[in-house]
Amino acid sequence: MRKIDDREPAQGIPGPAAKAVLSIAGAAGETRGVALVLHGGRANSYDAVRGTHLSPARMIPFARALQRGGGGDGLAVWTLRNRYRGWNGKDMSPVEDARWALSHISREHPGVPVYLLGHSMGGLTALSVADHPQVEAVAALAPWLDSSTPAERVAGRRVLIVHGTEDRWTSPANSLAYARRADGVAESVDYVALKGAGHFMFRRVGLWNSLANGFILDAFASSSGRNVDGDADAFRSLLPASGARLPVVL
Repeated sequence: MRKIDDREPAQGIPGPAAKAVLSIAGAAGETRGVALVLHGGRANSYDAVRGTHLSPARMIPFARALQRGGGGDGLAVWTLRNRYRGWNGKDMSPVEDARWALSHISREHPGVPVYLLGHSMGGLTALSVADHPQVEAVAALAPWLDSSTPAERVAGRRVLIVHGTEDRWTSPANSLAYARRADGVAESVDYVALKGAGHFMFRRVGLWNSLANGFILDAFASSSGRNVDGDADAFRSLLPASGARLPVVL
């Protein structure tokens, strides 16, 4: 199922009049939670995002794994394709798109817990919209953060940040600094440094997936009371204790 952007086209924006797209894998039976998957991008670009671009394509395996792991227990998985490829300074284009997606989730599933999963720019986007009242947990993979990224938006949420130690596109040091700012603000913060991994998650791909999908499924299990096993169990075995000292190095 897909939802096409129903907002008015942005005014005064160079390039094509692009539309965001939501791809929805519904839950079996009652929807007990919604995972929203957010892709990366560029600092500045008003070029339209295409489904063939690597940034959205990179998140498809995560979305499919979440649907396999939780769909039968009531987890719906919504995957957002942004209008524009860039963050675009004060426009914060992907934040506007994510809030549009969350508004649709709220209308269709009022009060249902939401779990955010984002990579790179999508990780920054997820942390930026975590103040939505239905959001309970955020997983940010190699997020694009700096000292100005506000930590108060994750107040009361569970947060997982995973960053490769060899990332040359976004800063592991900035991610760790953010995690330390959020510690004590969020319900819980886990920061995992993946030794030898880079930005695009090619190296140690199994750990990226076990951590990200396991975290979301574990949060879903906690909220819904469903007995979700598999990836959630793998996540618990990697990070058995909440509130572990930052960083955890794997």
